[in-house]
Amino acid sequence: MTSNSSNRTSVPEAKEALNKFKYEVASELGVPLKEGYNGDLTSRQNGSVGGYMVKKMIEQQERQMAGK
Repeated sequence: MTSNSSNRTSVPEAKEALNKFKYEVASELGVPLKEGYNGDLTSRQNGSVGGYMVKKMIEQQERQMAGK
């Protein structure tokens, strides 16, 4: 799978985990994300996946910082 995205993973070793996380979040939200071309999805659908990923990562970091 080749991507034309200019986004770069800060930690290359995490790329696979982030990709898996993206599909898990899409599934939770009911967004029919598939490997490869997803141009048939709306901006709202794609944005909801990215936004929810960030929300969950922040929650996890807050838990970690709180020692939970």
